Amino acid sequence: MKRQLLIIDPQEDFCNPTSGALYVPGAEADMARTATLLSLPCDFDAVHVTLDTHHLLDIAHPLWWKDLGGTHPAPFTIIEDLNQWHATDPAHQARSEAYVEALACNGRYPLCIWPPHCLIGSAGHAVAARLFSVLCDWERRTGKSVNYVRKGENPFTEHYSAVAADVPDPNDPATLPNQVLLATLAQANEVVVCGEAGSHCVANTVRDLVTNGIPAQKLTLLTDAFSPVPGFTHFQDAFLAELQAAGARLTTTKEKKEIV
Repeated sequence: MKRQLLIIDPQEDFCNPTSGALYVPGAEADMARTATLLSLPCDFDAVHVTLDTHHLLDIAHPLWWKDLGGTHPAPFTIIEDLNQWHATDPAHQARSEAYVEALACNGRYPLCIWPPHCLIGSAGHAVAARLFSVLCDWERRTGKSVNYVRKGENPFTEHYSAVAADVPDPNDPATLPNQVLLATLAQANEVVVCGEAGSHCVANTVRDLVTNGIPAQKLTLLTDAFSPVPGFTHFQDAFLAELQAAGARLTTTKEKKEIV
């Protein structure tokens, strides 16, 4: 498999400016450019699409936490003060405290409370409509199946990365490094990456690919096909600088179309 396309979380809740629960400004245009690239007659040898997949009751959603007055945190609250915030279900208190402490140790992100998004069974979980149509066309044209990779179903840990959860649960294989995905991508000469959001799920996925043995030199990041969550642009900027320094190629869908 010489050239593979990895599309991170191209879902309605991130990409739909009208109904997206966690809309990323610019995402609809990112996905339109991705769809155009995927429509080219020179095909990718494999296409992988990751799907953020959550329950309403999730450690990064408001219902999980409450303050001493019983009020749930507003979206985008950062949970760091464990004297202020407590698990709504007392049975989850010890594990929730340990999770916040583990995040502080791994140094990626503190626990951010997000609007409930990409809920299992919801319209927001679906792939953005235009891109989904093109993915189906690719399957018809090539006779191959898109590899859909779900992540995030364990409510006790965030799962930004398509490779592994932020804090893996040794009792849940779905939170551990996805060896099937890693082995498939390892066969590629080039892995082209796009999706949402560049500040979080794209960044963590790509970092975990490199950490788990995919050389940065194999990675092509389409900088006009992902966007950051508002307020977190600096996370995306730092990620791009880091990966470029490691040897990844930064380009655009326009430039990529001229090559392929």
